[in-house]
Amino acid sequence: MVNRDIGFSLWLDFVERDFLKNDFSALIEKGIINGATSNPSIFASAITTSPAYKEQLASLTGKSPKEKYEALAIEDIRTAAQALRPQYDEGNDGYISIEVDPFLSNDTEGTVAEGKRLFEAIGEPNVMVKVPATEAGYDAMTQLLSTGISVNATLIFSPKQTKKALKAMKKGLDCFEKDGGLRAEAVISVFVSRFDRLLDADLEKEGIDVSKTGIYNAAKIYNLIEANHTPSVRTLFASTGVKGDDLPADYYMRELLAPHSVNTAPLATIEAFIAKKAPAPQFPLEESEIKGYFTKLADNGFDMDKVYSQLLKEGLEAFEKAFQEMLDTLK
Repeated sequence: MVNRDIGFSLWLDFVERDFLKNDFSALIEKGIINGATSNPSIFASAITTSPAYKEQLASLTGKSPKEKYEALAIEDIRTAAQALRPQYDEGNDGYISIEVDPFLSNDTEGTVAEGKRLFEAIGEPNVMVKVPATEAGYDAMTQLLSTGISVNATLIFSPKQTKKALKAMKKGLDCFEKDGGLRAEAVISVFVSRFDRLLDADLEKEGIDVSKTGIYNAAKIYNLIEANHTPSVRTLFASTGVKGDDLPADYYMRELLAPHSVNTAPLATIEAFIAKKAPAPQFPLEESEIKGYFTKLADNGFDMDKVYSQLLKEGLEAFEKAFQEMLDTLK
């Protein structure tokens, strides 16, 4: 559940047309969620498996695959934004995120142009444009925020990415506020479970506790963001779903409960989380504890810089692959 007393927000990491027109509003009205996120993989799954898009697709004959995708995505994001608008208007988040074409991750101007075009086409103020945390992406974040478009920095794995995103966001927000702008916000989406899926088998061989790396890394990034003292920029914990049966479905959500933060998760994960009493806030962790964990990893031969680079590369490639496969089905 959303906990406004400590500034904890819960967003749904799922978009599908029938769901948006039915069950989505109930989750908002019950105070379970106050925002939502999407990404190329989510849209690819929805568009290629749900019959809810057939009618609109039939009206898009002659359009290019990307034009078809954008028409479908814009309608879904607008529907979600309108359902969340009351939360937005009362200052209770109310954001829905849409990601720019993942093939633009190294193109600043292309990212900015597409982000502005999608934002204007959707026509709702409570839309966050998701921008991958690449060198080109940081400049795009600054430019979008400077025009009052809220930003979700995605595919954040490392403290270095976080510092660059924070710098870019502060520059954009300062420019927007200087020009008299009233409301633009940003989140830094730190991916969590992918660390453990990558490292746990090797950690177990070394006798190191598993399913902890993603949490300690998220704790380090959370502390960095909070130390920045920018209320309009928050940590968003992403990639918090559990694969397999080794962990409780809501394991990461319960470990990542923190003031002034957002957690986005699939529906099944949220259902598992709200079925039990919410824990007390788990963050912030002491820097000494975080440092001790990563020192242990380094002493056992784990190079986190290489891990960060690998996960970012794999994340970008996964989004590109999902996006391309979706476009191929729309030909």
